[in-house]
Amino acid sequence: MNDSGHGFRPVQRLFDLANAVRAAPDLPREALAELLALHGEDARDLTESAFSARDADELRTAVVRITGVLTETEPDRAADELNSLLAAHAGPPRLSRHDGHPWHLHVDRGDDADWADWVLAAGALALAQVLTEHGRITWGECASARCATLYPGTGPGSAQRYCSATCASRERVAAHRRRAKG
Repeated sequence: MNDSGHGFRPVQRLFDLANAVRAAPDLPREALAELLALHGEDARDLTESAFSARDADELRTAVVRITGVLTETEPDRAADELNSLLAAHAGPPRLSRHDGHPWHLHVDRGDDADWADWVLAAGALALAQVLTEHGRITWGECASARCATLYPGTGPGSAQRYCSATCASRERVAAHRRRAKG
């Protein structure tokens, strides 16, 4: 499984998977494969024999599990859960270079790790890097009452509350209207 390459963004991949599975808990294998392909996975790794219906079921379950970290607001609890995921699903860190990609860090249990272990190990590592880099949780769930989108956050600066400028603007307009009616 490729976790490098042009535009490789493991945090964004994790959030895209989480939002897709939250929106459609029974997201078909084919849709998961398309999403993984958008994030640089090789088509040979996404054939029905390499990424089976059972793999898709296990991947959806893994995504639901790590979504608990994506909705966590307390850094210590997030760190504890990330440590648990790494202990349960990661192997020793190793540098890998494959499929023409530059050297990058893997913590999965090897090139033959199953999809669920891979997403849990790689996702936990990516979130752990964000938490240690910024010293706080930068990710979250949109604060808009009409949206439940998970977002990765922007890092330094004020904490982000909304997944997009659209949701933030919609909430500001709604608050203004409530005050005007007042």
